[in-house]
Amino acid sequence: MAQSDFWDNPKAAKSVVTRLSAINSLINPVQEVGRSVRDLQELFELAIEESDNETLASVQEDIAQLGQQCDRIEVAGMLSGPDDMRPCFFSIHAGAGGTESCDWANMLLRMYTRYFEDNKFSYEELDLTPGEEAGVRSITLRVEGPFAFGKLSCETGVHRLVRISPFDSQGRRHTSFAAVDVMPDFENDIEIEINEDEIRIDYYRASGAGGQHVNKTSSAVRITHEPTGIVVQCQNDRSQHKNKAEAMKMLQGRLYMLEQQKRDAELAKLYSNKGEIAWGNQIRSYVLQPYQMIKDHRTDYQSGNVQAVLDGDIESFIESYLRFRAQKKHST
Repeated sequence: MAQSDFWDNPKAAKSVVTRLSAINSLINPVQEVGRSVRDLQELFELAIEESDNETLASVQEDIAQLGQQCDRIEVAGMLSGPDDMRPCFFSIHAGAGGTESCDWANMLLRMYTRYFEDNKFSYEELDLTPGEEAGVRSITLRVEGPFAFGKLSCETGVHRLVRISPFDSQGRRHTSFAAVDVMPDFENDIEIEINEDEIRIDYYRASGAGGQHVNKTSSAVRITHEPTGIVVQCQNDRSQHKNKAEAMKMLQGRLYMLEQQKRDAELAKLYSNKGEIAWGNQIRSYVLQPYQMIKDHRTDYQSGNVQAVLDGDIESFIESYLRFRAQKKHST
């Protein structure tokens, strides 16, 4: 970063700054805990010498807080995968349930964007398919921030909602499903060979907001990788060329993850075997009626503070899964 030409390539420079921020988020807390330990040790010894019970009680309280800091450092240390520091492509897809599921996908979108904002993650919309009557059918975002992929990969899977439907005039309880999919953005620093003869590229008019120009021209791009059946699409930009480049990056990410799956059974389960977006495949249930509870079925972690979670307070769920995944990895 001290080089005079560092900012000549803003995109590459931004990537380096993001990595630096992620590394500092690991190093700085460890250094801070080290300083606190030394300060508390000196304070403890002084309190013992002077028989100062009030100071000893204060030291005990500080030690408890120090323990919480160490817990957070332990969790951060679990984000040690080769791609955990990368930005990511984050998608939500409505599942079985029609309008109900489209509305549920929109609720999840709100929950995650609140989480992004609270954690100073930046995000941009790449592709959006609105629901027929309400909500969203599917949406893809690019998310950037410290350990964006590492943290958000914990959310991959089917999410189930149980509530009294606002769309049911008889006030009956409904169950809705939506799937979250996350893949790293390699920012052109990996080489995935894609045979041009094995892809089909379709151009179409963007369906979302973006002004008259976007809707009048076929700037949106859909790429189908025929050997695997993988489909990616992007309609964020007015430029067809830029949308195609972004879609190709997404395709590279998906193909890379597919190769990883062949070598890693757990990743295969998370990414390619999520199954139908319906009963029996959910990783987490959000029950609003007849009682209020959110439970992760992988870790059994649960919270009764439903509104806080739907407002973006999902860090505890992510941490519990990181611990679960680390324990599972060590046990095997």
